[in-house]
Amino acid sequence: MNITKLTEETRIQRQNQLDAKKTQSERNKLGQFATPTELAVEIIEYSKNLLSPNEKIKFLDPAFGTGSFYSALLQVFPQSKIESALGYEIDSHYANEAISLWKNTPLIINISDFTKALPPNNQEEKANLIICNPPYVRHHHLNRSDKLRLQNKSLKIAGIKLSQLASLYCHFLCIADAWMVEHGIAGWLIPSGFMDVNYGQEVKDYLLNNVTLIRVHRFCPNEVQFDDALVSSTIIWFKKTLPSQNHTIEFTYGGSLTAPKERNFLTSDTLRNTSKWTSIGLIFYPKNFSSKQFQLKDLFTIKRGLATGGNNFFVLTKEQVTSYQIPAKFLKPILPSPRYLLVEEIEADILGNPLLEQQLFLLDCNLPLPEVQNNYPTLWQYLQIGEDNGISSRYLCKHRTPWYSQENRSPTPFLCTYMGRTNSSRTKPFRFILNHSKAIATNVYLMLYPKPILNEAFSHQPSLKKDVWLILKNISDEMLISGGRVYGGGLHKLEPKELGNVLVDLSSIGEFHEAMTSS
Repeated sequence: MNITKLTEETRIQRQNQLDAKKTQSERNKLGQFATPTELAVEIIEYSKNLLSPNEKIKFLDPAFGTGSFYSALLQVFPQSKIESALGYEIDSHYANEAISLWKNTPLIINISDFTKALPPNNQEEKANLIICNPPYVRHHHLNRSDKLRLQNKSLKIAGIKLSQLASLYCHFLCIADAWMVEHGIAGWLIPSGFMDVNYGQEVKDYLLNNVTLIRVHRFCPNEVQFDDALVSSTIIWFKKTLPSQNHTIEFTYGGSLTAPKERNFLTSDTLRNTSKWTSIGLIFYPKNFSSKQFQLKDLFTIKRGLATGGNNFFVLTKEQVTSYQIPAKFLKPILPSPRYLLVEEIEADILGNPLLEQQLFLLDCNLPLPEVQNNYPTLWQYLQIGEDNGISSRYLCKHRTPWYSQENRSPTPFLCTYMGRTNSSRTKPFRFILNHSKAIATNVYLMLYPKPILNEAFSHQPSLKKDVWLILKNISDEMLISGGRVYGGGLHKLEPKELGNVLVDLSSIGEFHEAMTSS
């Protein structure tokens, strides 16, 4: 075993010790999740294919940590090949250990915030190889002044104005542009979120217009790369040079960087016209699809279920309703969480309550508190419990008048679960529910309200509801997954607009299909 691998074993040991001294909350705030050794080596190995054989390496890691990428660099390249190496680390907790660990190498480590550092003025001092796993700090951990500073600096350097909803890693990517020599190579290990969300559009514009994007590798969401962070990861490789017209980019998915499960080659124009990059290679269409295709938004108005601001207080069991003597006029039936909903077709009793093992009711009252106190003393007493426990001062509640009223959601026959996992014991990540009851739903469901042409068809032929439900159930998992967004651990989500864009074939419902095509 050579000295570099021995040092790497020491680095891993120290990394684990340092991580153990911090809480998960502290590490989340600074986005500190170290790159696994095998992955770091694989990334550095891949860089050998992109660098000129005679080129000396000027290495930069803007989020150094204890040096997983630098360690890999020393394992893959001889020191004679490395002209310089520079690292930035904001947290002295890790930086001081890194300085001690690598003191006998040419590495220079700066204990400072990379986003505030001044880049070199001349090309000779700039890096030709930037490899980085930037801090995954979401925007809500950044204060307003930092957001504005980062936004202005990214705009000045990269020429793109990032949203104030952008995570810190997006700014790292843009700011590092000033540290790269012309024709330099960069490899970034970042969350896959930028591929789908609105704030990621500017990042994609930078990758397609400012640099030459070489490759994008997306890891399978079920195979998280970080044991301590539930995030779906992607590696992007690019060269700092303006792209040629409609150049080709390699997209790979699953497996490893060197042995992916899927490989696609797409032009930059194709990527510009693809809103969700995570759908690449995953877009499937049903067999024998009719020439007239419909999106779900053509048929339904789709809304998230209601957000109560405190389900434990506002959603009551039958036993709680009886115990607290809540008047029936202020209660609405509501569906349980999908994990407790064991059926996909919900029947109703004579009052419209769902026939479920767990019957739940939503508290919803629009009367002023003095009127409640005078006329409904048992409800008033229950509301006092909410005030005593701080429910009334929660964000959603304090922005409602009165705080114990709810947003308006009427029942609908069709619902879809908002999120699900591909590695779940259930067979499908998303479930379509046929609801014959008057129950509404919380925001863990999407509520599909039939548009007038659909409602008219149902009024003439109520049995069509079941036909439509069966068609919804037959939408492929691939179709739904490709339209939504994905997180680490195989967690998939669908927002209302994303579900609305999903294609559906109505040709099996003869007359209704004809009505739609003629409308």
